[in-house]
Amino acid sequence: MRDHPRGDPAPTHPGHEIWTGRATNRVQWLLAAAGAACVALGIELAVASPWTSGVPALLMAVVGCVSAGLLVLFGTLAFVHVEITVDHHALEVRCGHMGVPRRRIPLEHVVGAEFAPSVTPRQWGGWGYRWRPELGTAVVVRRGEALVLTLGDGRSFTVTVDNAEGAVHFIRHRLLHRHRHHGD
Repeated sequence: MRDHPRGDPAPTHPGHEIWTGRATNRVQWLLAAAGAACVALGIELAVASPWTSGVPALLMAVVGCVSAGLLVLFGTLAFVHVEITVDHHALEVRCGHMGVPRRRIPLEHVVGAEFAPSVTPRQWGGWGYRWRPELGTAVVVRRGEALVLTLGDGRSFTVTVDNAEGAVHFIRHRLLHRHRHHGD
Protein backbone atom coordinates (compact mmCIF):
# COMPACT_ATOMS: atom_id res chain seq x y z
CA MET A 1 0.00 0.00 0.00
CA ARG A 2 1.34 3.40 -0.90
CA ASP A 3 0.07 6.93 -0.43
CA HIS A 4 0.98 8.96 -3.50
CA PRO A 5 2.33 12.43 -2.70
CA ARG A 6 1.21 15.45 -4.72
CA GLY A 7 2.62 15.45 -8.22
CA ASP A 8 3.62 11.77 -8.10
CA PRO A 9 2.63 9.99 -11.30
CA ALA A 10 0.07 7.22 -11.17
CA PRO A 11 1.47 3.77 -10.43
CA THR A 12 2.94 1.77 -13.27
CA HIS A 13 1.16 -1.41 -12.21
CA PRO A 14 -2.45 -0.28 -11.71
CA GLY A 15 -3.76 -3.67 -10.61
CA HIS A 16 -1.36 -3.97 -7.68
CA GLU A 17 -1.52 -0.69 -5.79
CA ILE A 18 -4.03 1.40 -3.96
CA TRP A 19 -4.22 5.07 -3.10
CA THR A 20 -5.10 6.10 0.42
CA GLY A 21 -5.71 9.52 1.86
CA ARG A 22 -7.33 11.16 4.82
CA ALA A 23 -8.31 14.47 6.30
CA THR A 24 -8.74 15.40 9.94
CA ASN A 25 -10.59 18.15 11.76
CA ARG A 26 -9.31 18.69 15.29
CA VAL A 27 -12.04 21.27 16.01
CA GLN A 28 -14.51 18.39 16.09
CA TRP A 29 -12.77 17.13 19.23
CA LEU A 30 -13.82 20.34 21.01
CA LEU A 31 -17.42 19.76 20.00
CA ALA A 32 -17.17 16.14 21.15
CA ALA A 33 -15.87 17.37 24.52
CA ALA A 34 -18.90 19.67 24.80
CA GLY A 35 -21.15 16.69 24.13
CA ALA A 36 -19.37 14.66 26.81
CA ALA A 37 -19.81 17.58 29.23
CA CYS A 38 -23.58 17.58 28.56
CA VAL A 39 -23.72 13.86 29.31
CA ALA A 40 -21.73 14.41 32.50
CA LEU A 41 -24.07 17.23 33.53
CA GLY A 42 -27.08 14.98 33.01
CA ILE A 43 -25.52 12.28 35.14
CA GLU A 44 -24.56 14.83 37.80
CA LEU A 45 -28.14 16.13 37.88
CA ALA A 46 -29.51 12.61 38.28
CA VAL A 47 -27.11 11.65 41.06
CA ALA A 48 -26.50 14.83 43.06
CA SER A 49 -29.77 16.76 42.67
CA PRO A 50 -31.94 17.12 45.80
CA TRP A 51 -35.02 16.33 43.65
CA THR A 52 -36.89 19.20 45.34
CA SER A 53 -38.04 20.74 42.04
CA GLY A 54 -40.14 17.69 41.25
CA VAL A 55 -39.49 14.43 39.50
CA PRO A 56 -40.88 15.38 36.05
CA ALA A 57 -38.78 18.56 35.78
CA LEU A 58 -35.60 16.85 36.92
CA LEU A 59 -36.23 13.82 34.71
CA MET A 60 -36.70 16.08 31.69
CA ALA A 61 -33.47 17.93 32.51
CA VAL A 62 -31.52 14.68 32.92
CA VAL A 63 -32.90 13.07 29.77
CA GLY A 64 -32.43 16.31 27.82
CA CYS A 65 -28.80 16.74 28.86
CA VAL A 66 -27.87 13.11 28.28
CA SER A 67 -29.69 12.93 24.91
CA ALA A 68 -28.26 16.20 23.60
CA GLY A 69 -24.80 15.25 24.84
CA LEU A 70 -24.86 11.83 23.17
CA LEU A 71 -26.16 13.30 19.93
CA VAL A 72 -23.39 15.91 19.84
CA LEU A 73 -20.73 13.46 21.01
CA PHE A 74 -21.42 10.74 18.47
CA GLY A 75 -22.39 13.15 15.70
CA THR A 76 -19.06 14.93 15.92
CA LEU A 77 -16.89 11.86 16.47
CA ALA A 78 -18.25 10.38 13.24
CA PHE A 79 -16.66 13.28 11.34
CA VAL A 80 -13.37 13.86 13.15
CA HIS A 81 -11.65 12.40 10.12
CA VAL A 82 -12.34 10.79 6.77
CA GLU A 83 -10.30 8.10 5.08
CA ILE A 84 -10.36 7.25 1.38
CA THR A 85 -9.09 4.11 -0.29
CA VAL A 86 -9.02 3.70 -4.06
CA ASP A 87 -8.11 0.38 -5.65
CA HIS A 88 -8.64 -0.93 -9.16
CA HIS A 89 -12.34 -1.66 -8.44
CA ALA A 90 -13.73 1.14 -6.29
CA LEU A 91 -13.34 4.20 -4.12
CA GLU A 92 -14.30 3.69 -0.49
CA VAL A 93 -14.90 6.51 1.99
CA ARG A 94 -14.98 5.79 5.73
CA CYS A 95 -15.72 8.39 8.36
CA GLY A 96 -14.66 8.60 11.98
CA HIS A 97 -12.99 5.96 14.11
CA MET A 98 -15.66 3.35 13.47
CA GLY A 99 -15.67 3.88 9.71
CA VAL A 100 -19.34 4.88 9.67
CA PRO A 101 -20.88 6.28 7.59
CA ARG A 102 -19.20 4.43 4.77
CA ARG A 103 -19.67 4.73 1.04
CA ARG A 104 -18.27 2.53 -1.69
CA ILE A 105 -18.39 3.77 -5.29
CA PRO A 106 -17.39 1.26 -7.97
CA LEU A 107 -15.04 2.89 -10.49
CA GLU A 108 -17.29 1.60 -13.28
CA HIS A 109 -19.82 4.21 -12.05
CA VAL A 110 -17.26 7.06 -12.20
CA VAL A 111 -16.97 9.09 -15.41
CA GLY A 112 -14.66 11.83 -14.15
CA ALA A 113 -12.53 13.10 -11.28
CA GLU A 114 -11.70 16.75 -10.59
CA PHE A 115 -9.61 18.63 -8.06
CA ALA A 116 -11.38 21.35 -6.06
CA PRO A 117 -8.77 23.59 -4.39
CA SER A 118 -11.15 25.12 -1.85
CA VAL A 119 -14.25 23.49 -0.41
CA THR A 120 -15.81 24.92 2.74
CA PRO A 121 -18.41 23.57 5.16
CA ARG A 122 -20.45 26.70 4.40
CA GLN A 123 -20.86 25.59 0.75
CA TRP A 124 -22.43 22.36 1.94
CA GLY A 125 -24.35 23.59 5.00
CA GLY A 126 -21.87 22.37 7.60
CA TRP A 127 -19.56 19.51 8.42
CA GLY A 128 -20.51 15.91 7.88
CA TYR A 129 -22.23 13.84 5.23
CA ARG A 130 -24.16 16.34 3.13
CA TRP A 131 -26.56 16.43 0.21
CA ARG A 132 -27.59 19.45 -1.82
CA PRO A 133 -29.70 18.99 -4.95
CA GLU A 134 -27.68 21.49 -6.99
CA LEU A 135 -24.26 20.20 -5.82
CA GLY A 136 -24.67 16.48 -5.14
CA THR A 137 -23.37 14.60 -2.11
CA ALA A 138 -20.30 15.38 -0.02
CA VAL A 139 -18.31 14.32 2.99
CA VAL A 140 -16.87 17.50 4.47
CA VAL A 141 -14.64 17.19 7.54
CA ARG A 142 -12.65 20.40 7.06
CA ARG A 143 -12.19 23.30 4.69
CA GLY A 144 -9.64 22.94 1.93
CA GLU A 145 -8.89 20.78 -1.06
CA ALA A 146 -11.29 18.09 -2.18
CA LEU A 147 -11.83 15.31 -4.68
CA VAL A 148 -14.95 15.70 -6.84
CA LEU A 149 -16.22 12.64 -8.68
CA THR A 150 -18.71 12.80 -11.52
CA LEU A 151 -20.82 9.67 -11.54
CA GLY A 152 -22.43 7.98 -14.52
CA ASP A 153 -25.91 9.12 -13.46
CA GLY A 154 -24.80 12.78 -13.63
CA ARG A 155 -24.53 13.23 -9.88
CA SER A 156 -21.39 14.35 -8.12
CA PHE A 157 -19.67 13.14 -4.97
CA THR A 158 -17.23 15.45 -3.17
CA VAL A 159 -14.93 14.55 -0.29
CA THR A 160 -12.41 16.77 1.48
CA VAL A 161 -9.12 14.94 1.70
CA ASP A 162 -5.45 15.83 1.93
CA ASN A 163 -3.64 15.42 -1.40
CA ALA A 164 -6.91 15.45 -3.34
CA GLU A 165 -4.91 16.24 -6.47
CA GLY A 166 -3.03 12.96 -6.05
CA ALA A 167 -6.35 11.12 -5.74
CA VAL A 168 -7.58 12.76 -8.94
CA HIS A 169 -4.48 11.65 -10.86
CA PHE A 170 -4.75 8.13 -9.47
CA ILE A 171 -8.46 7.80 -10.33
CA ARG A 172 -7.99 9.25 -13.80
CA HIS A 173 -5.21 6.73 -14.40
CA ARG A 174 -7.54 3.92 -13.28
CA LEU A 175 -10.31 5.17 -15.55
CA LEU A 176 -7.93 5.44 -18.52
CA HIS A 177 -6.60 1.94 -17.83
CA ARG A 178 -10.18 0.60 -17.59
CA HIS A 179 -11.16 2.20 -20.91
CA ARG A 180 -8.06 0.81 -22.66
CA HIS A 181 -8.57 -2.63 -21.11
CA HIS A 182 -12.25 -2.82 -22.12
CA GLY A 183 -11.74 -1.17 -25.50
CA ASP A 184 -14.18 1.67 -24.69
